[in-house]
Amino acid sequence: MGLAGLRIVLVEPAGPLNLGAIARVMKNFGLNQLVIVNPQCDRLSPDAMKMAVHAKEILESAVVVQTLPEALQGCVRVIATTGRVSSWEIPLENPRTALPWLLEEPEKPVAVIFGREDRGLSNEELNYAQKFVQIPTHESYQSLNLATAVGICCYELAQLTAQPANESPTPPELASWDLLEAYYQQLESLLLKIGYLYPHTATSRMEKFRQLYNRTQLQTTEVAMLRGILRQIEWAITNYRE
Repeated sequence: MGLAGLRIVLVEPAGPLNLGAIARVMKNFGLNQLVIVNPQCDRLSPDAMKMAVHAKEILESAVVVQTLPEALQGCVRVIATTGRVSSWEIPLENPRTALPWLLEEPEKPVAVIFGREDRGLSNEELNYAQKFVQIPTHESYQSLNLATAVGICCYELAQLTAQPANESPTPPELASWDLLEAYYQQLESLLLKIGYLYPHTATSRMEKFRQLYNRTQLQTTEVAMLRGILRQIEWAITNYRE
């Protein structure tokens, strides 16, 4: 297993000191792909560069995008970090048990998403992940600094790559994030057409479908099969008449 295809994705970070500290800890543990979504500070500011010390090149080469979907293009596995998921029936996992899943397909693009310093990730943003990590902290003070959270996850990932790989069967090819998104868009369009969904409730109902499919970790061939079924249904609606 390796870390070459792993992206650290930061959503709207606001603190230049945090950005510098994140770049430094990424280099400490052998990660170099930093993607920043709609940054609220200058990643190349003197404060950020000073904090990065000898990891300035990670800030300089960071990819800056406007939306989270752009940051996840091509990724086959995505984990989101969160303090809590208040309204979902979704298991929150420990980094040590969840992160190995990211590295089961070596060299393929994968991502760990970190939210804003003050409020984390929105429910809509959490929709884009297949697994969810909560870093366990003491009940007396549960709020973690962003750079600290990134550092803990980077450490756990580095320990995984340091372990000798065991012989195991080749894992199935999981569907990439953008392939899944295309399927969700096709599914929503069809369900609206047949009246199962209504425009004013489509977002909340599709959220349930996303949660269902994300838990199953669909393979590329399975998504192709599901999309084929949807195309056949669309053809039948158009061509069959009573």
